[in-house]
Amino acid sequence: MTRRSFIVACTLALALTSAPLFAQSTTWQIDTAHTSAQFAVRHMMVSTVRGQFNKTTGTVTWDGKNFTTASVDVVIDATTINTREPRRDDHLKSADFFDVAKYPTLTFKSTKIEAAGPGKLKMTGDLTMHGVTKPVVFDVDGPTPPLKEANGTRVGASATATIKRSDFGLTWNRVLEAGGVTVSDEVAITLDVELVNRPAPVGK
Repeated sequence: MTRRSFIVACTLALALTSAPLFAQSTTWQIDTAHTSAQFAVRHMMVSTVRGQFNKTTGTVTWDGKNFTTASVDVVIDATTINTREPRRDDHLKSADFFDVAKYPTLTFKSTKIEAAGPGKLKMTGDLTMHGVTKPVVFDVDGPTPPLKEANGTRVGASATATIKRSDFGLTWNRVLEAGGVTVSDEVAITLDVELVNRPAPVGK
């Protein structure tokens, strides 16, 4: 074997053995107990009503290093909507708004994640709500540096976006006598997410 052939063979072997290290991704779980999906909307053009969904689940497939290669899959339980006012919550669950009997979940699946400055990302994906799917872009802060613990690793991130509810078929409203409408079309969304990655059980 010539010296050049030897170098080529070594380079190829190194590439083949190193590839899985760079390509390997693991599944991180959304920690429901430490994750919140919140929203804010203007009411009667004079105040802001805030609420949240009490149950958010999902996974992120990620190598733990470069988040632009991650794949995000979030499921929000629409039946857990909570604005601290039971009558309003019942109305939001009805066919006038989320119609949770027919559409019990909201989902988000990322399609592209890009760097947007130090500690910042742009995450594009498909948001499905009220049976309608539309592309949405989230501004992301994070992820945080990993926190290692005895039974795994944790990271956190916060994502914000503004959508028009009418784009998703949520068009109920009332016109005010003084002008304007009862509920604004624009809705601000905030996702505060904690991810946990735990080692596979021995033998798996």
